[in-house]
Amino acid sequence: MKIVRYQTNGSDPAFGILEDSTVYAASGDVFEGLTKGEAVGSVGDVRLLAPIVPGKVVAIGLNYLLHVKENDPTREVPTEPVVFMKPPSAIIGPGEAIELAYPENNIDYEAELVVVIGKRAKRVKKEEALDYVLGYTGGNDVSDRVQQFAGQQWIRGKGYDTYLPLGPCIETDLDVSDVKVESRLNGEVRQSDSTSGLIFDVPFLIEYISDVMTLEPGDIIMTGTPHGVGPMKEGDTIEVEIGGVGVLSNPVRNRQ
Repeated sequence: MKIVRYQTNGSDPAFGILEDSTVYAASGDVFEGLTKGEAVGSVGDVRLLAPIVPGKVVAIGLNYLLHVKENDPTREVPTEPVVFMKPPSAIIGPGEAIELAYPENNIDYEAELVVVIGKRAKRVKKEEALDYVLGYTGGNDVSDRVQQFAGQQWIRGKGYDTYLPLGPCIETDLDVSDVKVESRLNGEVRQSDSTSGLIFDVPFLIEYISDVMTLEPGDIIMTGTPHGVGPMKEGDTIEVEIGGVGVLSNPVRNRQ
């Protein structure tokens, strides 16, 4: 099932079910189960929003081998996950503009598979970890490299408003052991890899993170980006495609 959040003609945000190119109204609780209702319209007739509003955004850095080395050939491969946080205020949906806060800096796109937690997870074992997942979506971990490496933590360079596009939907039925993760800048492929190349896979990440903090329904885990990251500038369009999920597309402009 593909779950979306949408608006029509300024209505309140609502969850829906996407089948082919049609959005259907949905009743019920997104974490307990949705029931498909009447067709709302084609996906082009509604405004798609970020598919979830998380309480926490937990992100993983340096989780693909080639990406570990691409900006710093001397960097050692992590022996445990590199964990940081992004603020929910950074989230935008499909079609919304990424607004570059300091466009003179090197600001990179980072295509990522994103895990959406479906039920409260505390000290979960990896063998049971996928039972706590609602589904998966796409994300772009926009990163200002100047700000990121100016201090001892990464949140400033990755936490600006609009620096976390999410979408276009949550796919609840996906085997993430081998899923394509791709980015395209103005139509040209820049990143293309598979989740089979993750250093720390999804079940391990859920076990690791839930030992530190309780994950609540709707929280998300960004699983890391493949090699090929690069800068964006005003006027660009960046697409993130996750196999089986869909394409997340966002224009880029300078912050006003």
